[in-house]
Amino acid sequence: MASGQQQQFPSQKQETQPGKEHEMDPNPQFTASDYKPSNKLQGKVALVTGGDSGIGRAVCHCFVREGATVAFTYVKSQEDKDAEETLEMLKKEKTADSKDPIAIPADLGFDENCKKVVDEVVNKFGQIDILVNNAAEQHKAGSVEEIDEQRLERVFRTNIFSYFFMSRHALKHMKEGSTIINTTSVTAYKGNPKLLDYTATKGAIVAFTRGLSLELVNKGIRVNGVAPGPIWTPLIPASFDEEESANFGSDVPMKRAGQPIEVAPSYVFLACNHCSSYMSGQVLHPNGGVVINA
Repeated sequence: MASGQQQQFPSQKQETQPGKEHEMDPNPQFTASDYKPSNKLQGKVALVTGGDSGIGRAVCHCFVREGATVAFTYVKSQEDKDAEETLEMLKKEKTADSKDPIAIPADLGFDENCKKVVDEVVNKFGQIDILVNNAAEQHKAGSVEEIDEQRLERVFRTNIFSYFFMSRHALKHMKEGSTIINTTSVTAYKGNPKLLDYTATKGAIVAFTRGLSLELVNKGIRVNGVAPGPIWTPLIPASFDEEESANFGSDVPMKRAGQPIEVAPSYVFLACNHCSSYMSGQVLHPNGGVVINA
């Protein structure tokens, strides 16, 4: 899509979270005809949290096309249809020398669940080379007074506790040359008063990425992040009202929301050692032209 093209979405809202990709109009774009894979991740095993839809789905799709064996997590009963569609799509797109992808239902806000996910992937594939911490939730709030303890804990458990838990368990099975990629957000750098708790978790992810990178650099494990701007994913109609969804993304310099496939190649770049071997503790910013000075 051209960078200057104006985009408007049909008015829509989903009443429950997490959002559902199959109910969106239009569906987010997780692939593009001009994406040309080149075996960048051949022989690698990747674990992607929240891989059933949105950015996670696009990342999984790019990873399998690049030769990786992929496992992803999703929320059971709420994201079953999206997960099934993603799994079937990955099976069709995987390369001949990679293994069949798997989908794992899990509430990642709790340490024991994260351990079970990691154990299942290792038992199935024998290794983890790439961990993408991507699962997230967000809820609007008019003011900080509206965010009670229960909601704050829930958002932090999903958005940052899970990153700690997944990393601590996956690292037991990661060797030199492995990589961790964390999904943060443009909100971590510019703020968002309507998504205050979400914004706080995304700022924590930036700090977590930088600190963990320094911890693991001597082990030859790189840790980086991606900070997307406004991307058309199920989080949007599940978080905002009809008017906000219809005009989503119009306030960035490119005057439109991005699509997941416009973000996913950043993860491929960071996951590929011969593309980004000299990068760790860094964050890429596919955000529609927003200038970030941080």
